[in-house]
Amino acid sequence: MPLPKEIKALAQQVNTWGKWGDDDQLGTLNYLTDEAVLRGTAAVRSGRRFSLAVDLQLDGMQLGAIPGRLNPLRTMVAVNAGMNPDDPESFHTSDDVVTMGLQAATHWDALAHVSYSGNLYNGNPASGINEWGASACGISNVRTLTGRGVLLDVAAAKGVDELDLGYAITADDLDAAVAHAGVELASGDIVLIRTGLMARYFAGDKQSYNGWSGSPGPGVSCVEWFHRHEVAAAATDTLVFEVFPPEHDDAMLAVHMLDLVDLGMTQGQNWNLEELAADCAADGQYDFLLEASPLPFVGGCGSPVNPVAIK
Repeated sequence: MPLPKEIKALAQQVNTWGKWGDDDQLGTLNYLTDEAVLRGTAAVRSGRRFSLAVDLQLDGMQLGAIPGRLNPLRTMVAVNAGMNPDDPESFHTSDDVVTMGLQAATHWDALAHVSYSGNLYNGNPASGINEWGASACGISNVRTLTGRGVLLDVAAAKGVDELDLGYAITADDLDAAVAHAGVELASGDIVLIRTGLMARYFAGDKQSYNGWSGSPGPGVSCVEWFHRHEVAAAATDTLVFEVFPPEHDDAMLAVHMLDLVDLGMTQGQNWNLEELAADCAADGQYDFLLEASPLPFVGGCGSPVNPVAIK
């Protein structure tokens, strides 16, 4: 089914292929210059730290809707094992292994995560992904992801605890959240978009948090906004990232396609922004140093992450 004309036109408008060279595999992370990182360090005022990750556990947020995206299955392979088992005072160790979906919980999507029309970001062929993983645009290209984070609390800016299920965040909503935060965006900022949906997960309502019956999130107008503001990366507090059901019936997960393939913007999902949002509301500071480097899985289409915001 052909994509709607609106989506095709937006894809051309935000396309960055070749902007950083024909061999580039980082996309908008190129906006994270030394100056952009220093802007993040300048945002540190109190030293307060906030982990934005949800716990990695077997009883996690994945309910099986996406085949193979497993909650972490952790297994002990050594329990107080001794090199000299007859000597209780000698060295003993415990060790474990884990099997999990790289996007099971708080994570980054690599640019290799999505393709359409046979292409990944920067014209890399989708055929470069096989059973061994991604030969281009994999997550291991992202060695560091650190800079100034800005919390865009869209829910708070609209005066609600949580956006309605299925609400499509607009570019105007993002502008209103910027005004609410009292910040001036700059090239290379990392934006964290709060919908409030994460509260459902912590309340035990995993079914509605999963979003397949409806999830708030960025609509397609936000893609041009990301492009215009030269956003380095963006993350949300939802499983789907973007609005669901989609704005266009014939463009499923169009924001994923536009962000990852055309714009070349790394995006994150399942980020816990609740404690950070409460602190930002209390002291009025919505920018911070964000350290959110992924694990360098070679060929990986994503990576779990423990993002840390430092204010």
